[in-house]
Amino acid sequence: MDFNPTDRCLQLTGQLQAFMEEHVLPAEKVHEQQIIEAGDPHHQPEVMERLKARARREGLWNMFLPDEELGLGLSNVEYAPLAEILGRSPIAPEACNCSAPDTGNMELLRQFGSERQKREWLAPLLSGEIRSAFAMTEPDTASSDATNIALSMQRRGDSFLLNGRKWWASGALHPLCRLLIVMGRTSPAGSDQPPHRQQSMILVPIDTPGVQVLRGLPVFGYEDKEGHAEIAFEEVEVPAENLIGGEGDGFMIAQARLGPGRIHHCMRCIGIAERALQAMCRRAASRVTFGQPLAARGNIQDWIAESRVEIEMARLLTLKAAWLMDTVGNRGARVEIAAIKVAAPNVALKVIDRAIQVHGGAGICEDFGLSAAYAHVRTLRIADGPDEVHKLSIARRELQRHASPEATTQRA
Repeated sequence: MDFNPTDRCLQLTGQLQAFMEEHVLPAEKVHEQQIIEAGDPHHQPEVMERLKARARREGLWNMFLPDEELGLGLSNVEYAPLAEILGRSPIAPEACNCSAPDTGNMELLRQFGSERQKREWLAPLLSGEIRSAFAMTEPDTASSDATNIALSMQRRGDSFLLNGRKWWASGALHPLCRLLIVMGRTSPAGSDQPPHRQQSMILVPIDTPGVQVLRGLPVFGYEDKEGHAEIAFEEVEVPAENLIGGEGDGFMIAQARLGPGRIHHCMRCIGIAERALQAMCRRAASRVTFGQPLAARGNIQDWIAESRVEIEMARLLTLKAAWLMDTVGNRGARVEIAAIKVAAPNVALKVIDRAIQVHGGAGICEDFGLSAAYAHVRTLRIADGPDEVHKLSIARRELQRHASPEATTQRA
């Protein structure tokens, strides 16, 4: 395994770090204040559009996309340190058009979209003109098992009729959101289709009649600008040409979409953890209790040391998973992707929690961004598959690898 950064990666890393220090980090408070002044948690601040324009001019745009015509053509290993840098600021991913869920949606359209779908939807997503949402999870089903999806997609001539309800449709409340990618059931339960061939995906403009955004779903009281929406679909008629791939391809497409999306979350988690560790160290060095700085306390030093060790371990596992994705493909790397999806958010949460503790009362208010970071990262132990599902996948692979000859014979 070779994790040495390429010359291009080194150049982009330097550019991105400078962009962050000179423009993004100073804009964080401005971004927050403009949202407050607008009185709308989903307002698109003017400062964000300025950051996006600058990022495009500097070539720091669509860095996630491994396509030289549509993005920068970077490998996963090359993108990893860049995504980590983006993770250090909650506004940096959008500034560089590298935000979830749009990254996964753009990858999906690039791989499986028709030429018309690419012209109509992928092009404006790539340019940052619009945003999108991914609607898969449902309130009335255990959606960690995608074969449970219940929203019905019935064929009616040249259209599909959608009925059902989704929630945690991330991105749906962003003021630029124009498109929903919806996963539903095109074959009813009990049909002769295999369980993994009963689902399909379709493109639904968010202003289609019958689409009702019922409410936003706060995370521990925080309203993300992109938002997480509960959406009802009542007799929503969508042209059949909006189907992505073919009928029954939904589960396969979802799996293809989630691989890169999961590891991108993990890359950004490393950046979040690094910023929390930096905040912890600075606070520990500056605060004095009982005649000594907090940094002199053995338990604080222990937290700092453990944080560094855990971040490095998570980073290496992320890079290994990225390298395998580049060399043997997403399917060949699925165990490592599952492993890092468990490890990275848990490491980040540990580091953020220690930083909160070192900050004392300041850590649980909004002054230092630690409570918001904790709320965001905590969702990642559920989003894109809960920890338990990924652990199940890892355990099954280990059991297969280490099954005794007797057990193999008995199974046969």
